[in-house]
Amino acid sequence: MARVAMAHVSRRSALTVIAAGGAALAAGRAWAQATAGRAVYPVAVPIYQTQFVADRIGYFKDAGLDCKLVQGGSGVKTREIVASSQGDVGIGDITHPMQLSNHGRAARVLMPVDTRASSAMFIIRKDLKDQGINTLEAFTQWRRPDGRKPIVSVSSLGGTNHVWASYYMETMGLDDKVTWIGTGNVDTMLGSLKSKQVDILVGSLSLLNEAREQGWAELLFDGTDETIWNKHIGGKVPVTSHFSLKSTIEKDPAKIQAFVTALWRATQWIKMHTPEQIYDAIEPYVGSTSRSANLLEITALQKVADYEATIDTVSFARGEKVWFREMTGIKALKIEDVVSPGFVDAARKAYPG
Repeated sequence: MARVAMAHVSRRSALTVIAAGGAALAAGRAWAQATAGRAVYPVAVPIYQTQFVADRIGYFKDAGLDCKLVQGGSGVKTREIVASSQGDVGIGDITHPMQLSNHGRAARVLMPVDTRASSAMFIIRKDLKDQGINTLEAFTQWRRPDGRKPIVSVSSLGGTNHVWASYYMETMGLDDKVTWIGTGNVDTMLGSLKSKQVDILVGSLSLLNEAREQGWAELLFDGTDETIWNKHIGGKVPVTSHFSLKSTIEKDPAKIQAFVTALWRATQWIKMHTPEQIYDAIEPYVGSTSRSANLLEITALQKVADYEATIDTVSFARGEKVWFREMTGIKALKIEDVVSPGFVDAARKAYPG
């Protein structure tokens, strides 16, 4: 594996914390010793690369954190780890902190990651595609050998893949014509497709290309395509985000600021580097799929990344029709009850992009 050139970054010697809308604003901190922290990500795919880069390039360390990255196994399990205070910061679908807030564990979005879904590809078994099933409508009319409805696999029920894929299916009137199941991490998702336990896998480009290279599957419907996205969703929406419990933030806002500053710097590093350089940095975290598949996904992620890390009222309102519906069970929330922009605002000022 290629060595990653570690960026040399000087430590800041002061930390200014200013209360602003429940957030702390900080420019940096002189740490007597590294503070232990835990960042949680769902599964081993490049969409979570900001955490991987912050670790590998040394931004967590530079911020004074002795940070351990923890793989949750799915978006829902990541949410549960954060909810139990076993993780300081999680990354996943923006509905996760909303779900926590709805269930008495107030949580806040610290920083958005993207502007549209990058893991809403409907990947169909190759043998079904070879039978002439070329549309989602045709797929829902097909029946399994036991006569049951076709099975659609997502990483976890209620996770990113499920939220956005189910919305597409709802708008087409097809959501009740399939059975949804959660199949976990990359290996088990791909294994369920290979063994024909599931008929469609909803996932990212790296999973599509891995399954395609193995001869197991083909693309049926690309919910990440900008034209399709704009037709059904209407434009920019924060899909993935870094989040934390409100109580964790209030307990140590300086620590959370350190996390966000490191993640902001990782975002800017990603912006300035090639897919090959990014892959070399994050390879230890995404080794379950091939280099070529990961490079394709990293390239695709560059098109949807939110390098400014902002959530405005328009993009938030656009996402409400997806987030606050019967399938998610999330009661409507106001933007100020979901998003704490102060941390990333401070990081942006300290390290302009």
